[in-house]
Amino acid sequence: MKKVTISLEKSIYDNIEKVSRIEKRSIREVIADILQYQFAVMYEEPVLESSSFKFIDLFAGIGGFRIAFEAANGQCVFTSEWDKFAQKTYFANFGVIPHGDITKIDENSIPDHDILVAGFPCQPFSIAGVSKKNSLGESHGFMDKTQGTLFFDIVRIINAKRPKGFLLENVKNLTSHDKGRTWQIIQESLDELGYDIFSKVVDGQGYVPQHRERILIIGFDRKFYDGNLVFDFSKLEDKKTDVRLGDILESEVDSKYTLTDHLWNYLQDYAARHKAKGNGFGYGLVGPESTTRTLSARYHKDGSEILLTQKDNNPRRLTPRECARLQGFPDTFEIPVSDTQAYRQFGNSVVVPLMTQVAKQMANLMGFAEKE
Repeated sequence: MKKVTISLEKSIYDNIEKVSRIEKRSIREVIADILQYQFAVMYEEPVLESSSFKFIDLFAGIGGFRIAFEAANGQCVFTSEWDKFAQKTYFANFGVIPHGDITKIDENSIPDHDILVAGFPCQPFSIAGVSKKNSLGESHGFMDKTQGTLFFDIVRIINAKRPKGFLLENVKNLTSHDKGRTWQIIQESLDELGYDIFSKVVDGQGYVPQHRERILIIGFDRKFYDGNLVFDFSKLEDKKTDVRLGDILESEVDSKYTLTDHLWNYLQDYAARHKAKGNGFGYGLVGPESTTRTLSARYHKDGSEILLTQKDNNPRRLTPRECARLQGFPDTFEIPVSDTQAYRQFGNSVVVPLMTQVAKQMANLMGFAEKE
C-alpha cells in the first residue's frame, strides 16, 4: 500500500470528518474510497473495435464472467464490485478498477450494452409492501416486489437499459430459498420486464475436476427476438472433457499448506463426533484421480472440504494457484492478494470454462457470432 500526503481545505476536511463519524470509519479510509471512486470514474473501460457485442459485469468478483464473455468476443463496458480486495485482483488482471457499491450507482449512467451479467447475492424479499397493496386493491410491479434487495439493482438496470439478454448466476438452492418465495418473485419480476426466461442447475464437473452446482438464469428480450430464442442447456454437456485433479496440481508446494498435527487431529475428532451422531459433517480427502467437493469462500479457515492426501505426511490444502485452476482460471491470471483473500475470491467465483461455453452459446443465439 502506497502512502501519500495531501493538503485539504478546512471545509472539505470537515465534510470528510463528518462522513467518517457517520460511517464509523477512519478519515484515511474515507479519503481512500473517494480517491478510488474518482479514479474508477476517470479510468473507463478501453474500447475494443473488433468486439461483436457489449456486456456489463455486475457483482463482478475477480472477473470470471469477464474472461468468459471476452472469449465469446464481447466487450466489457462497465464493471461493479464493492469488495476492495476483489477490486485489487480485478485491476491487476484487467487494468480497470470496478465501480463500487451498485446500490449507489445511477442506472442511467451505465453505458448501453447487449448483455447484462451478474452473479448476485441471494436475499429474502419482504412481503410487507406487497401485502399492503394487495389489501388495498392496488397493483404492484417488479420494482415494488424487489425493493430493498440487491436483485432490485439488477431489475432497475435491466428496466432502464433494456439489454437484449442477460445471464444471472446463484447458488443451486435459490429455488428453495425463503420457502420458494425468492425464486417466485425473481421469475415474476423478470417476466414482467418482458424477457423469456430459461433456468437450470448446472454442474461444473467435467469442465474442471470439481463438483460445483449453480443455477443459471438466462433471459432474452421477448419483444426484440419475438420470443423465438431458446437456450438449450443440454448442449453444455457436449463440451465436457475428462479433467483430473492431478492435472492441475503444482509440482512443488510450500510446506505451509500441509496441515499441522493439531489441526489434522482436530478435524478427525470433529468428523468422528458428528459421524457418531449420524451427521455427515467432516473433511473431504482427495487424490489425483478425484473430483473435489465444491470450493467455498471459507476454504481459508481450515481447507477441510478439499484436503489432498500426501504419502507419509498429513494432508494439505490446495494452493491459491491450484484453486484458480480448479475454477478454470488460466495460469496467466495474477493473484496479487494474500492467501486468505485469494481463497475467498476463488471460492466465490465461477467455473470459467463452463461460463465460456454459456457465453458463446448466448452470443451465437443472439446473432453476435457465427454458429459453431
